[in-house]
Amino acid sequence: MEKENKARTEEEPGMPNRDLSEQIKEATKDSHVRAENTELMLSYKKGQVTLAQYKLLLCSLHHIYAALEEELDKNSNHPGVAPIYFPTELARRELIEEDLEHFYGQDWREKMVVPKATERYAHRLRQIGGENPEFLVAHAYTRYLGDLSGGQVLGSITQKSLGLKNGNGIAFFTFPGVSSPNRFKQLYRSRMNSVELTEEQRTGMLEEAVRAFELNIQVFDALQDLVSSVQREADRQTHTSQAEQLNGTQRLSKTQPFPGELITSAPLFRMVMGLCVALATVCMGIYAF
Repeated sequence: MEKENKARTEEEPGMPNRDLSEQIKEATKDSHVRAENTELMLSYKKGQVTLAQYKLLLCSLHHIYAALEEELDKNSNHPGVAPIYFPTELARRELIEEDLEHFYGQDWREKMVVPKATERYAHRLRQIGGENPEFLVAHAYTRYLGDLSGGQVLGSITQKSLGLKNGNGIAFFTFPGVSSPNRFKQLYRSRMNSVELTEEQRTGMLEEAVRAFELNIQVFDALQDLVSSVQREADRQTHTSQAEQLNGTQRLSKTQPFPGELITSAPLFRMVMGLCVALATVCMGIYAF
């Protein structure tokens, strides 16, 4: 009965809201499930992530975190942002750059490829950074705590799937400034819950959290489409190359028959032919028997 009364109280208009972190978790529950079941994330769960998938993912993550962290830096003194501003503990941009340099070399910036969905995500971050800085909390919560929660597992899967050694290429998954992920997540949620919001801002925050998940889903789907497109092109080129080689071989066999004198004079060829004749004789004898 006490629990029922509490639930009714929370649902009654005008009564104090639950913690912001819990409200966001509830509002994004369905979107969270959808994000985890994108083809890209399912590949991760199965331990089947490819190097092409991971490299493209890093490119998009760099684009997204560059926008997010630039806007957090600009608005670090904003009352809606300051409580959750932890650049030392959470910043991802420089770590992603380490990984990009590992895979692409020092000129990685010139080799980056991102889909339109990634550009839309970055644009949205810059837009709210200028118009509604407090909404950055929804994106920071979705991205940072998601990475902090699943980073260790996904990092291990990536390392094993791609055969990476000595931590090279997986700096993104590490949080050197966080000694205890669980304690830090508790602190982060507590700081989130301390942000003062009007009812209108709170509603907008929940809508933005759902938008954050939708933008992530769009990026995941776009990356998988890009990987599939690259693979199809690679398969097409391989098929074309094999066909050209086959045609070249056929033309060669028609225009340049094997010299008879070479056949008869090659000791190895005569030995192989002798063995073939002997085997054929034995096989015929067995078949006749």
